[in-house]
Amino acid sequence: MKWRYLPLFTLFTFCTTPESSDTETEHLLESVSLPVSENSSLPHLIKGADNNLYLSWVEKGDSNWVDLKFSTLIDDQWSDPEHIASGNDWFVNWADYPMIAVDSLGNKVAHYLAKSAAGTYSYDVNVVLKPKDSIKWSSPIIPHKDGTPTEHGFMTMLPNNNGSFLLSWLDGRNTGGEGHGDHKSGGAMTIRSAVIDMEGNLSEETELDGRVCDCCQTGGVLTSDGAIIVYRDRSVDEVRDMAFVTKTDTGWSQSKLVAKDNWNIAGCPVNGPRIAGYGNTVATAWYTSALSRPTVKVAFKADENFDEPIIIDSTSPIGRVDISMLNEQTAIVSWMDGGETPAIKYRIVNQNGSMSSVKTVTRVSESRGSGFPQMEVFDGYVYFGWTELNEHNTTVKMAKLRLSI
Repeated sequence: MKWRYLPLFTLFTFCTTPESSDTETEHLLESVSLPVSENSSLPHLIKGADNNLYLSWVEKGDSNWVDLKFSTLIDDQWSDPEHIASGNDWFVNWADYPMIAVDSLGNKVAHYLAKSAAGTYSYDVNVVLKPKDSIKWSSPIIPHKDGTPTEHGFMTMLPNNNGSFLLSWLDGRNTGGEGHGDHKSGGAMTIRSAVIDMEGNLSEETELDGRVCDCCQTGGVLTSDGAIIVYRDRSVDEVRDMAFVTKTDTGWSQSKLVAKDNWNIAGCPVNGPRIAGYGNTVATAWYTSALSRPTVKVAFKADENFDEPIIIDSTSPIGRVDISMLNEQTAIVSWMDGGETPAIKYRIVNQNGSMSSVKTVTRVSESRGSGFPQMEVFDGYVYFGWTELNEHNTTVKMAKLRLSI
């Protein structure tokens, strides 16, 4: 479904200058009630291939106990939370959060991170499954079979819509477990993929790139031509720009750069790309601080390569981006701004470079505890999710904004 845009609706007034006016946004944003506790955090919003909107999050208890839950938007109300998994040996990280994915058949897959050894960054990806006819989730399955006490995480999960899911993750099996981002006496972080079916069978485990940034999120989208995975690359000279690989019927492509930012940084910026698709068009958004200029960019892709990037914001962003497509030419990009009043911002951008003014969703702490804000377009609205911090706890919050009537 394509949205019908209102010509007088300020949200869609395109301009070429970065002027900002938040008045209309503040009036039009609607608070959304969520079935979460006061100790909730790490939200993840996803539109399933079954055309339902899902929210997953974690709730922390005593003695390091963690519950992973999810809810479904039904008739404009979020359902009672459903339990996915629990544990007291999890690696709970502000940037590497659990996720859920759903295919067109109603099969569900989720993941979380659990410790594999005493080392700080020794943990495994744990995947749990819920087939469409099942009433409970499976026991955890580790998709990587190296068995090393090293870092594994930053997962992407894509439904193949044939009873299986494509998984992709950062894999530290070659690092020797020397420490987060410190591989002087070990090898580099890699990105790998595998396919898992609803019986837990794994196949097609493949290394996609043998040297990548250590702790940036990965992203992926499934198109009619195959899957695309985006991630932050890492050259031997410590240039850390966005790269992508594609999967077709003939296998995985060689890695290519999305764009040449030439960001030379001797450490992980913990700021990965996001990607979204509509029809045959995809767009990816990311953060860079090349030449010490913090910038949020977006690039569209309609053929083998991405177009030249469009600058979304270069005032005071700190990254933590998200992106959704509105139609084949238009995307909405969100990010966290670290200016005088830290806030979640968003902007609508067309493939031809025209953009709306920058709008504010909400003020938010720029600390790690606020995590990575979420955004998803669904049924004529854009939904924003984030973690709100206060003196004693954290709580997942949500607001929505109508895109059309």
